[in-house]
Amino acid sequence: MPLHGKGMLIVFNEVKAADERDFNEWYNREHIDERINLPGFRRARRYVAVRGAPKYLATYECDSVEDLAAPGYLQLLANQTPWTQAVMARFTRFQRMTLRVQVDLTHGVGGAVAAVRFVPDPRERHALSAWLQDAALPKIVARPGMVGAAAMENDLEVANAPLRDKGMDHPRADEIEWVVLLEGGEAGAVGTAARSVFTLASLKKFGVSVAPVIGTYRLLFGNQR
Repeated sequence: MPLHGKGMLIVFNEVKAADERDFNEWYNREHIDERINLPGFRRARRYVAVRGAPKYLATYECDSVEDLAAPGYLQLLANQTPWTQAVMARFTRFQRMTLRVQVDLTHGVGGAVAAVRFVPDPRERHALSAWLQDAALPKIVARPGMVGAAAMENDLEVANAPLRDKGMDHPRADEIEWVVLLEGGEAGAVGTAARSVFTLASLKKFGVSVAPVIGTYRLLFGNQR
């Protein structure tokens, strides 16, 4: 089964070790369920790093990226629960990305993902999508231990909607970053696949000038409608 929609919110965050128990309880008992019950939201999963940083990764699949700028969602961001306010005040790292799915070769659910992040030249986006669709991701999915892959492009207008609406205090997104999620049974398999294919040399032809950031994560919790 492919992803549950054509949009995805990805959040990378961290808290201090002393705050992790409450942070994880909040995610598993309130935050994930609150989000998947919003219009357009379908499934959410969260992960902890095996290798790389930030330590925690959460993904939220929705019908379209525009759901991440919908009035109901922005209103929720502006009227957070007391538990949400208390936990978010303790974030030590936080990055939020609103992504438009460009390539989806996902199949089921694996126990680990590799998250590959890079900034290409926007003029090369069509060539990049074709390479991912026709060459890079099929090659990865065919590797032992892999179950799927997807590539997404950050939508800056949607990403900055909470700032315009004054619903959330976070840094403004100014670069069109891409995220590729590689899914498999174990962190070792997804990490090896990511590092073997997504090198600076392989991405330079798409205008990438800085080596991609690669983190590997194991599944902690998920829920869906």
